[in-house]
Amino acid sequence: MRKNLLILFFTISSQAVISQTTVIRNPEIAQMVSEISSDSLEHHVRTLASFNSRHTLSTNEENGMPAAQRYVLSKFNHFAKQSGGRMTAEIEKFTIPGDKRRILEDSPGANVIATLTGTDPKDDRIFIISAHMDSRNKDVMDSAGSSPGANDDGSGTAAVIELARVMASHEFSATIIFVAFTGEEQGLKGATYLADKAIEEEWNIAAVLNNDIVGNSSSSETLIKDNLKMRVFSETIPASETEQEGNIRRYTNADNDSKSRQLARYIKELGERYVDQFEVKLIYRADRFLRGGDQTPFARNAFTAVRISEMNENFIHQHENVRLEDGIQYGDLPEFMDFEYLRKVSAVNLASLASLANSPDQPQEVKIDVRGLSNKSTLLWSAPAIGKVKGYYVLMRETSSAMWERKFWTTETTLTLPYSKDNYFFAIQTVSESGAESLPVFPTPLSR
Repeated sequence: MRKNLLILFFTISSQAVISQTTVIRNPEIAQMVSEISSDSLEHHVRTLASFNSRHTLSTNEENGMPAAQRYVLSKFNHFAKQSGGRMTAEIEKFTIPGDKRRILEDSPGANVIATLTGTDPKDDRIFIISAHMDSRNKDVMDSAGSSPGANDDGSGTAAVIELARVMASHEFSATIIFVAFTGEEQGLKGATYLADKAIEEEWNIAAVLNNDIVGNSSSSETLIKDNLKMRVFSETIPASETEQEGNIRRYTNADNDSKSRQLARYIKELGERYVDQFEVKLIYRADRFLRGGDQTPFARNAFTAVRISEMNENFIHQHENVRLEDGIQYGDLPEFMDFEYLRKVSAVNLASLASLANSPDQPQEVKIDVRGLSNKSTLLWSAPAIGKVKGYYVLMRETSSAMWERKFWTTETTLTLPYSKDNYFFAIQTVSESGAESLPVFPTPLSR
């Protein structure tokens, strides 16, 4: 397992290839990562689990979903005091249309949202970190019975709250939105509302990191205990893919290079760079079998989105009524969670989010020249519309490799490498003056 990321810098000229190995860890991001507290995370989880029910349809003002939403809002508002006026928070109410399945009639819904406005007025990008705060027991329609929802998804909500605390006092070029959704268990209702609102209002959402079930390190049935790995799910073929995009994907064999897959690789690289003794596993699926998550409505709307989840799920403590049966304690209770593990997952989120929000925008018009037969590869691109660029990385990996294996540095907007385009995949990412790297862009063919 890598403790830090080793990056290879290459200067390409007609005379020589010069390489140097170095370790990059931004001191400000490293400091923020160190401030994440397992004690704070545990406090938030236990507080959320103490409400009798966080079911989407719970109306108990004192001990149900409304009370839990006010708790999250109070935390966001408290952290906002450290932001110099850049963070605001609200409970955004909306109507969930009845679907005759899990919402029998039009019902009230609400997302709790904190917005940390970016410092660059020209940077309209939005990065979203999310979780769902609604819970359920075995009967998904039971809005009154006890459903503590400590891990599903009190853990993700606690991570969102903790990142808001740590990041509120720091400056980022782009805007970061921290969201605790409602209605996930009833059919992704809160996320669908926000994803559709983003389309209607033309938000420039650059990435969505959705955290769902991230605080447990032991499995049921297989009895695996492992607090050294987490999963990132990303779609292979985009749900929003057009016919033209499908044709290009098939021509370039880019089945493993969707925008969400690039984000997943980025999270793995940045997470393992800043979080010691931890491995981010790439799962080549949009989500698990029979289930979904709040990243899905954003993916359907053509936004780049992934699901972050624990490595080993324990189904005795998920979607179960709290009870003792045959000597086994069922129910999603805080005592079955691993808060040090949750700290590591939260740290992976922070490292990725902080780097993305301070990076320049992605390069534009990224192309690979396929106009002739050659054992070299020429890539061309344009500077991003947003952000000051120090230079660019040209990324390269073998076609069978999951991760980018080499990075070539250049300050130009074209580079020819002595590697065949038939044998490797390439991508381009921008780099800021501080070393923050954008999401990579997979090239499309320049054929004439």
